[in-house]
Formats: sequence, C-alpha cells, structure tokens
Amino acid sequence: MRHLLGLAAGLVILWLLLSGHYAPLTLALGAASCVFTVALCRRLRLIDAESVPLELLPRLPGYAAWLGLQILRSNLDVAGRLLIGHRAISPRTVVINTRPLAPLGQAILANSITLTPGTVTVGLENGEAIVHTLTREGAADIEAGTMAGRVARLEGGPD
Repeated sequence: MRHLLGLAAGLVILWLLLSGHYAPLTLALGAASCVFTVALCRRLRLIDAESVPLELLPRLPGYAAWLGLQILRSNLDVAGRLLIGHRAISPRTVVINTRPLAPLGQAILANSITLTPGTVTVGLENGEAIVHTLTREGAADIEAGTMAGRVARLEGGPD
C-alpha cells in the first residue's frame, strides 16, 4: 500500500512541477490522469518495491547532486578535448562487474554512466556492463569503481 501511495504522490508532484498550470479544470484533469495511471499500474500488478523504490528516496538527492557534478566535470573535459584539442582522444571499451549491485542498482549504474559525457553503456548482461569511453582516463575512472560505489551507497550498502 505504501508503494501505491508513493507512486501516486510522485505522479502528482511530477505533474504539478511539469505542468505549470493551476486552473481548477487543469488540476482536475491532472488529478484524473494520476488516478487513472495508478489504477492501471495496480491492475497490471506493476507496483512493488522495485518499481517504486521508496527506500532510495532519502539518499537520492545526494546521489543526484554528485552525479550532476560528474556530468558537469565530464562535459567540460569532453568539450575541452574536442574544441580546444589540448588532450588526445583515445577511445576504449571496458567491461566492469556489476554483480554486487541489485538489478535496480545495475540499471542505475548503466544509466548514470550513459548520462556522463564521454561514456556510454553499450550492454548490461549477466552482471557485467560493457562501457565505451572516449578517453583512457574515463576508462580508468570507470574501472576504479567510484560510480559503482556511489550506486551501492544509494542502494544502502557499503561502497
């Protein structure tokens, strides 16, 4: 029941933030769409601890802030390499072990890597992620496991 309420609250907050329209009719239509979505998810039995991970919420803002800084740092690095050309580009493909993470954590890690400029997760299978990086330093960062450690901390485990 708490996952159902969490989904409903999340949908309402997201709708209010993205809509920007607060007229009574618009609010009623937004509420109706949220109720319909929650009812449909419940009927399809899509609501569980994995689809609505409420236990991640307390640690999510810290992870999002850290990821935002990583994206900014990588963006500046890639832009410097491409626009100024002061450092070489040396593409690499690395395989990292994601088995210590739960399936949700593996997906978060793969998406976080892809969101970071200069890296993209090409595949995620059997507890391994195949990552293409633009630079040797990027490959070393991925292999060092800093991001995987942050995702593990987000899940509630040790680094």
